[in-house]
Amino acid sequence: MDKEVLKKIEELLALMDDPDKVVLIKEAREKLAKILEYAKNPEKITIEKQEYKNKMEKIISLVDNAIIDIDIDVDYCIDAAGIATGNCDKSSEAYILLTYREDDYTTRTRKVSLGKTALQSTPEDLTKHIVLSIEEFKDEADDVKMG
Repeated sequence: MDKEVLKKIEELLALMDDPDKVVLIKEAREKLAKILEYAKNPEKITIEKQEYKNKMEKIISLVDNAIIDIDIDVDYCIDAAGIATGNCDKSSEAYILLTYREDDYTTRTRKVSLGKTALQSTPEDLTKHIVLSIEEFKDEADDVKMG
């Protein structure tokens, strides 16, 4: 069986086994229907992966062009698209890691999530959100630094 189908089945089982989550029958059916669709049409997985990677590359390009503050390091941690720069935690979902080095001893970091909810927006809207997060992070770091 395809790795992606197995991964989806494992996700469904983990969801159903999680005692902290209430799984609705409708939600389980939707996930099973999607798994069945993948099993019947494996090329769809490849198409979805390529669309996801293209969207992530566009977001990275837009963010890189929009960033004007060179004091903040931006690392992209998007394992599902094969994009990982810097110190990325491969076990979590996609995110952007912001790092601000105040001095030789103090470094501040923040993760900007690129979860499923965020990815439903357009690349341009998501870029605005990311740039705003970068600006807020820089302002907070400067406030702490200045006292």
